[in-house]
Amino acid sequence: MLYFIEQCLNGVQLGMLLFLLAAGLTLIFGIMDLVNLAHGSLYMLGAYFAATFAAFTGSFVLGALLALVATAICGMVLEVIAIRPLYGRPHLDHVLGTFGLLLFFNELVRLVWGPAGMTLSLPSAMLTAVQIIPGLYYPLYRLVIILVALAVAALLYVVVMRTRLGMLIRAGASNREMVGALGVNIKLLYTLVFGLGATLAGFAGLMQAPILTVQIGMGENILILAFVVIIIGGIGSIRGAFVAAVIVGLIDTLGRAFLPDVLHSMLSVEAALTLAPAISSMSIYMLMAAVLVVRPEGLFPAASR
Repeated sequence: MLYFIEQCLNGVQLGMLLFLLAAGLTLIFGIMDLVNLAHGSLYMLGAYFAATFAAFTGSFVLGALLALVATAICGMVLEVIAIRPLYGRPHLDHVLGTFGLLLFFNELVRLVWGPAGMTLSLPSAMLTAVQIIPGLYYPLYRLVIILVALAVAALLYVVVMRTRLGMLIRAGASNREMVGALGVNIKLLYTLVFGLGATLAGFAGLMQAPILTVQIGMGENILILAFVVIIIGGIGSIRGAFVAAVIVGLIDTLGRAFLPDVLHSMLSVEAALTLAPAISSMSIYMLMAAVLVVRPEGLFPAASR
């Protein structure tokens, strides 16, 4: 039972990282109607910036804050230079253009930081475990990821639903032409939204960096899961992204944790260990297919936000 609770917490932690990545992606798609395959590159840049600034300043927190600022600036510059010409063009152009940006950023990182990966060390205070319930100790840093991501989700909800910027974001998602006709600077709004999405992606990257090696292409696999989260939750829906991210995180983590034991009763140890991760990944896409059949617009369509 304790092991099950621990794996559930791991699933929620993965879900929170997926939400941070998917929230920015769904905002960009919902408002700009832009399919952005380069979003995973911003996730990678956030991790590299954090590792670099933390090593330079000697502070994990200061390095993370500087990484967020740097990623936001990179996102806004990217929007002005490379993304803006793609607005209003077919989605295939978006895919091809942003895929080219993904390749560009991979090579740029290789030139700036080198082909070898980097590591981001945690403060000694974060290397401890806390007692969740009697008999269950959980790594403090993973718990911090969950709590900080929940705080970011709440802040994002307040910004989108309770502020003037959020009103413009929601209006722009519904009718961009009318918002522009009312005198709102649509270009500036798009730049700010893209910068916000880049910040969320960079935040997810820097939070994951101490757990995994910071390396070239690290955002590509998790980007696929982020797209799955958006499709399940509903394109343009922050609430849908949150719920779907938790579901996907739990399915993937619990499947990888418990399927090997289930399959071992029927297969060899090697076969069970090989097949379990594949089935866990397949179950996520099967869930996505089932949602598309029952609710083609996702669990929480943007209109219901």
